[in-house]
Amino acid sequence: MASTQPNKKDLTILKVGTDRDYVIAEFGAPVISELTSEGKKEIYTFIQGYSTPVKVSRATFHGMADVASIGLWEVIGTSVETAYNGQKLSIRIVFDKDDKIKESKLLIVEKDAKKE
Repeated sequence: MASTQPNKKDLTILKVGTDRDYVIAEFGAPVISELTSEGKKEIYTFIQGYSTPVKVSRATFHGMADVASIGLWEVIGTSVETAYNGQKLSIRIVFDKDDKIKESKLLIVEKDAKKE
């Protein structure tokens, strides 16, 4: 389960001047998009996952714990991995008329993405 957790999104692209295409490539399509007189206002919602090294180390630990406990670790390990499946984030981004980020704001942080 640890190796199939969501990937970590690159939040550094949220700087002023980043092109909208890069935002969509990283976060996916917006859940809400509104045209304003100044450009576009969009909200992106996604699960902020884990980096590859973190996922690999967690999977390695769980594999070793399974072997060491003759499979008994699965009971605990499954509960642990189910609890740690990333954070749900929502971000509002305002783009100018050239589809460049004008401003961005973190709206929602949910620690347990399963609470949807």
